[in-house]
Amino acid sequence: MLKKLVLLTLLMPAINAFSQAQTDYNAENIPPELKSRASAVIRNMETTVDMHSPENVTLTVKKVVTILNKNGSNRAALALYYNKSTAIKSIKGVILNAFGMPERKFSQSDFADESAVSDYSLFEDDRLKRYTPNVSGYPYTVVYEYEIRFKQNLIIPDWYANPYADVAVEKSSYTFICKPEDQVRIKAHNFKGTPEETSSEKVLSRTWRVSNISAFKYEPYAPNPDSYLTYVKVAATQFSYYGHKGNYKNWEELGKWIYDDLLKTQQTLAPATAEEIKNLVKDIESEKDKVRKIYEYVQKKTRYISVQVGIGGFQPFPAMDVQRLSYGDCKALVNYTQSLLKAAGIASDYCVVNAGSLRVGMDPDFASMDQGNHIILCVPLKTDTIWLECTSQDTPFGYLGTFTDGRTVLACTESGGKLLRTPALNTAVNLLERKAVLTLDADGNITGKLQTDLRGSQYDNYNGLVHEPYTEQLKLLKKEYDIDNIDFNNFKLVQKKDDQPVTTETLELNIPNYAPKTNNRVYLIPNVFNKAAIIPEVKNRKLPVYINRGYTDVDEVVYNLPQKYAIEAKPDNKIIVSAFGSYSFNVKQEGDKLICNRRLILNNGTYPPEKYAELMRFFSDVSSYDNSKIILKTN
Repeated sequence: MLKKLVLLTLLMPAINAFSQAQTDYNAENIPPELKSRASAVIRNMETTVDMHSPENVTLTVKKVVTILNKNGSNRAALALYYNKSTAIKSIKGVILNAFGMPERKFSQSDFADESAVSDYSLFEDDRLKRYTPNVSGYPYTVVYEYEIRFKQNLIIPDWYANPYADVAVEKSSYTFICKPEDQVRIKAHNFKGTPEETSSEKVLSRTWRVSNISAFKYEPYAPNPDSYLTYVKVAATQFSYYGHKGNYKNWEELGKWIYDDLLKTQQTLAPATAEEIKNLVKDIESEKDKVRKIYEYVQKKTRYISVQVGIGGFQPFPAMDVQRLSYGDCKALVNYTQSLLKAAGIASDYCVVNAGSLRVGMDPDFASMDQGNHIILCVPLKTDTIWLECTSQDTPFGYLGTFTDGRTVLACTESGGKLLRTPALNTAVNLLERKAVLTLDADGNITGKLQTDLRGSQYDNYNGLVHEPYTEQLKLLKKEYDIDNIDFNNFKLVQKKDDQPVTTETLELNIPNYAPKTNNRVYLIPNVFNKAAIIPEVKNRKLPVYINRGYTDVDEVVYNLPQKYAIEAKPDNKIIVSAFGSYSFNVKQEGDKLICNRRLILNNGTYPPEKYAELMRFFSDVSSYDNSKIILKTN
């Protein structure tokens, strides 16, 4: 994964003056409205970034946070990352009791010093210093003061006024200082008013202040937090990073710098490798099939290992090294694949993406180096555009899963950067089709067979099972279906990796005592496998309703009934149509067969806050029918 420079944990408290602690930070002085819904309250926070020069940026944080209860304990911890370009200059602090009186001080020597190497990394040069106060009673207050020096200004520490739902803020400020002639771009989002500005011949200072921000309640189906939080981000036009210098004001110039400084020198192949690739595709006419052949070559030859070196983790190591070592991280594997394609005369684009299950793209109006965390490859052909995930040995050719679909990415090319859009996996494509043929016996036991086809985003539903041993698969499958007493046999997962990939699940199952019997009546929930959950009620909803990814589920369950079983009572067939999607449910008997059909369509999109009540009713109605019973009478 592309390394993001971790600057701070936004939870780093401060101290105005240790001598004032006794009078200023009594927990009783916190306004009652700030205690509502809060596990912690930031009493005061002062964040100052001073860009002395491109090679010398200092971050000074002073913060005081009161921890109100056990749920807020993690808000008292402090973790500071450092590496070759980031030095922790000083840390000090004090713990205050409920009355604001100092109990004990601490310093840098009290911090644990740990490696920050990720589990998936072969090598990183990051380390961190961590401190967690050991306090048993509540409330208490932690005061931190620390300074960090950065030998670069490509990534400047940003500021979130209140990033946590369970934290309230009495006072917080962010000051950015630079020389008057320094060119910077600033994005202040959801900030009311204007920053305070002071200037002299040598210094220009801007300060943003907020106060009395209440904690807020978590709301299900909330949008990306960056859409509603208050933050300030700064990007310098002239920058220096690990000895590399450059300038940019927009995505075009940033993409050009990435290509010129970080990529083009890393794409040289040995003549023998270039010849091997040419021979590999020489008899293939279709460009798309040539790309497919080279992609399969990369998948068979290489494996993903994160290596966070090379100007802070932003530069891939050379294509020749990947060829020799047969491994690399996302940057290296994309750069390697791009080099192989180039040897075959096929152009492609190295693309920076913000990967994750939540679709977050590059901000079109504010270019900055810290918006991406992964690299993928775009191959624009005459009649098609192919997107490649180069870190997986199993991903189907041309398939982008939920990790990178449907978002704006930065393509870094010789002519400059350009923003592209990855294809979105939409509601109709994200399809689950399940059919079960079951036998219900006279004792209420169920046996039978089931097949499920999963496409689009649902293709990845079984990623956690597909490479597990068979016995482990059966254990995990019980969690997947979550039905009492269910057992499985002959479970198989087959992944068809063509242009429209599909995962197919087949199994045999047994559910003892599924349908209880009283006298001559049997009580059966016909929709056995796919039940929607209700969503919690939210009064006075504040945020828009955001459905990140839509899907379609189609289920058919056919029961072979004992002779002379007949439906005595059943729910009415139902069709529900909503702004969020639709649902249909029906049960019918045909001779000795009982057939249950269910279809749920959920649309992705953003809706006004007041629509949440409708979404809640929609899921409540769906859940009610999903769990509805029928009564079978035996004659």
